[in-house]
Amino acid sequence: MAIFSQNQRLTKHIRRSASERERQKPADDNRVNELAQHFKARLLRETDLEKLTQMPSSELRITLDRLVSRYLADEQVVLTGQERNRVINRIINESVGFGPLESLLEDEEITEIMVNGPYEVFYEKKGKLHKTDIQFRDEEALRHVIDRIVAPIGRRIDVSSPMVDARLPDGSRVNAVIPPISLKGSLLSIRKFRKDPIRLEDLISFNSMTPDMAKFLTSMVKAKLNIIISGGTGSGKTTLLNALACFIPEDERIITIEDMAELRIPHTHVVGMEARPANVEGKGEVSIRQLVRNALRMRPDRIIVGEVRGAEAFDMLQAMNTGHEGSITTVHANTPQDAMSRLEGMVMMSGMDLPSEIIRQYIVSAVDYIVQIGRLPDGQRKMLAIAEMQQQEDGSVKMIDIFRFVQTNVDKDGKVEGYFAPTGYLPSCLDRLQAYGVGVAKEMFNPKKGGEKA
Repeated sequence: MAIFSQNQRLTKHIRRSASERERQKPADDNRVNELAQHFKARLLRETDLEKLTQMPSSELRITLDRLVSRYLADEQVVLTGQERNRVINRIINESVGFGPLESLLEDEEITEIMVNGPYEVFYEKKGKLHKTDIQFRDEEALRHVIDRIVAPIGRRIDVSSPMVDARLPDGSRVNAVIPPISLKGSLLSIRKFRKDPIRLEDLISFNSMTPDMAKFLTSMVKAKLNIIISGGTGSGKTTLLNALACFIPEDERIITIEDMAELRIPHTHVVGMEARPANVEGKGEVSIRQLVRNALRMRPDRIIVGEVRGAEAFDMLQAMNTGHEGSITTVHANTPQDAMSRLEGMVMMSGMDLPSEIIRQYIVSAVDYIVQIGRLPDGQRKMLAIAEMQQQEDGSVKMIDIFRFVQTNVDKDGKVEGYFAPTGYLPSCLDRLQAYGVGVAKEMFNPKKGGEKA
C-alpha cells in the first residue's frame, strides 16, 4: 500500500502542468531523468536487474520496452514514443553502458572525450575541441560510470587512490581523477581507438608523412633498426608505433609491454604484458621495468614498449644493446634533442652512477633513429622529423635530420601550411637496408626545392 501511494504521488508529480515544467530548465530532460530513475527503482524492486543487464543488447531493449510500457499503463503516465525511447536509453546507459557518454563513444569521428565534472563535457573531432550540452545527472552518476569502467580490470579509485588509468573493452584509454584532487568534481578523459587500427597508408593519406618517409621507416623496421618515437601528448605516438609494428616479419616473436594495453598488432606470435599498480595494501605492483627485465627471458625477437618514462629506459636500452635489435618504443619529448636528454635523465633515474658522457655513448650505441611527431595548432598531426643519432669526437651527440616538416604559413582559417623535405643527408644505414633486402633509392634523400606539400 505504501509503495502504491508513493507511486500515485510520483505520478501526480510527473504529470504536472506544462506551465509548471517550463519553469524548470531543461524541462524535457528533467522529466526523462525523473521517469528513468523512477522506473529503474521499480525494476530493482520487481525484477532481477543484474540478470536483465546480462542479456544481449537487442533482447534487453525489447524486455525493457515491455516492462516500461506496463509501468506506464499501471501509473497512467502518458509519454510520446520519443520520450519513451529516451527513458529506455537512459535506463540502459546507466545500468550497463556509460550514461550520457554513450552517443559520443559511438561516434567514430570523435577521438577524445573530456569530462570536467558532471556538468561539463568536451570532445575532440578532427583535432578541434568542442563543448557539448551533455550533462550527468549529478556527481554520483559520474562516479558510477567511472567505477563501472575501472572495476572489470581490477583497478580502483577512492579517496586513498584518487587517480587511475584504465581502458574500455574496445581498448580506448581512460584516465580518471576524483575529489579532493580534482577541484570541480570528478574528471574523466577517454582517448578513443578506432575499430580498425590506423595503417601507414592512412597516415600518408592524412598528409602526416610522405610515401618516401613511410618507405624509409618500414625498411628500417624490417632491417631491425632500433627506433624511438618522440612526441607530445596526443600527437599520435602509439598510433604510429602500432602502424610500424605491422611491418615486422610474421616469423618473429613480438613481446609488447605497456602501462595500459593499447597495441593491436595483427601478427600470429604476439605476447602482451601489462603493468599493474599496487593494491589497497600497497603491495602487488608490477612495474614496466620488471616487465622489460622479464621479457629478456622470454626469447623475444622484438621488444616493443608502449612508452618509457622512468628507470625502465635503462633496461630497454640494455636490451637494444645486447642483441635484441629492432626494438621500438615511444617517449614524451618535443624535439629529437629533447628525446635524447630525456633518455639520459631516465637512465640516471635507474640508479646507474655513470658520467653523462658514458650514458650518451650507451644511448647512441642502442638507438639508431628518432622519429619526431607533433600535433600542430590547427589539430593536424605531422611527422616533424626523422633524425639519426651521431656521437661527436668531443662526446656530444648530434641529431642529423634526414627528413623534416617545414612550416611556411597559417592561412586565414587558421590552417597550418608547409611541406615535407629531405635534407640531403644520406643515412648511414643504407648498406644495412640493402643487406636485409629492403634497400631504398638514394634519390629519395635528394633535397627538393619546396619539398612535398603537406
